[in-house]
Amino acid sequence: MQTGLILVANIGSTSFKFRLFEMPAERVLARGGVERIGADGDSSPYKIQVADRAPVTGSGAFRDYAAAIAFVEKTLTGSGAPEFSKFAAFGFKPVMAKNISGTRVMDSGVLAAMEEINTLLPAHNPPYVAAIRAFQKLHPQVPRIGTFETAFYDRVPPENRRYPVPLAWEKDYGVRRYGFHGASHRYVALRMSELLGGDRQRVISCHLGGSSSIACIKDGWALDSSWGMTPQSGLPQNNRVGDFDAFALLWLLRDQGVTVGEAEKILGTQSGLKGMSGLASGDVRDIYKAIADGDDNARVAMDVFIAAIRRYVGQFLLELNGADALVFTAGIGENNPDLRAAVCHNLDYCGLRLDAAKNATVSGGAEAKISAPDSTISVWVIPTNEELIIARNAWEKLNHE
Repeated sequence: MQTGLILVANIGSTSFKFRLFEMPAERVLARGGVERIGADGDSSPYKIQVADRAPVTGSGAFRDYAAAIAFVEKTLTGSGAPEFSKFAAFGFKPVMAKNISGTRVMDSGVLAAMEEINTLLPAHNPPYVAAIRAFQKLHPQVPRIGTFETAFYDRVPPENRRYPVPLAWEKDYGVRRYGFHGASHRYVALRMSELLGGDRQRVISCHLGGSSSIACIKDGWALDSSWGMTPQSGLPQNNRVGDFDAFALLWLLRDQGVTVGEAEKILGTQSGLKGMSGLASGDVRDIYKAIADGDDNARVAMDVFIAAIRRYVGQFLLELNGADALVFTAGIGENNPDLRAAVCHNLDYCGLRLDAAKNATVSGGAEAKISAPDSTISVWVIPTNEELIIARNAWEKLNHE
């Protein structure tokens, strides 16, 4: 069977993280990344680990994505890996493009479609486009293949994606509900199919991290989502607003003197858990520390976050007519037993009962079932693996076109 290497690049606003897969065996050969790209001086930390060797760590000066990519390639090649030019493909998980979804070759047309909606995704699309172009410039002969985060929601029915606005807005401007974290929720759906047997499950997947969402999954595909049109919607995010009344924004702009630029910055970087708590950080670990120190605003911020999660869980229980599994994944979901317990509290009316002892012991990337033996809805902690989904999709794209 033909084999090949796929480097999956996870791009942040100032970061480049990666995993190198040997396909189709799906063996991870290396992983790591560079943080704070573009920082002044020699202050961009990196960590690169090849197979089971000790990681290479340090900090350096990386002015842009091209510099970070070239450094990672040099480090991997020095550890025995082939040059990037020998790879089968580079894989990406871009968020969204105008009128484009699914798994696509990231050519100039696709990148242009991403740039058309930069206003909707200011923290996501510009860095992804910049990084993909850096890969293209460094190794133009290597295919660049991305699976958009919206792809998992391509089968969502009209009643769960349409806003109550004029049809012309949807037709002419694409104003409707989409969905993100697609690779993560897709991985959860596949893993639950393996754990429960078969592919006809009703799953509520809670991806809770710096960015959070909940997916309503039926028979392996999204039926509904907590997201709206952009990743600034849905649950309260780390520092982004989540669901917010549109006319409240109009009032601020028209009557209170808030400028469009100020509103964009505040809603996109100073809201969510950070804004509600009044802390310098919206990291849940910092929120819980402040709660332990008696900070009432931090407590209320966490209560709002948990209440929002529970509202979507309740909505999706209705849509699915129950559930076979409730899953917690991503950084907060995988590592915070207190939050999981709060979400699952007082749900015995629908047969969901948490095993408190099991829940308390699960963190650090462990996979576990944490529901009580008599719970009719199983509750799981499933470490997500978005990169694996991207590698699989890229490999399939390479070999079927």
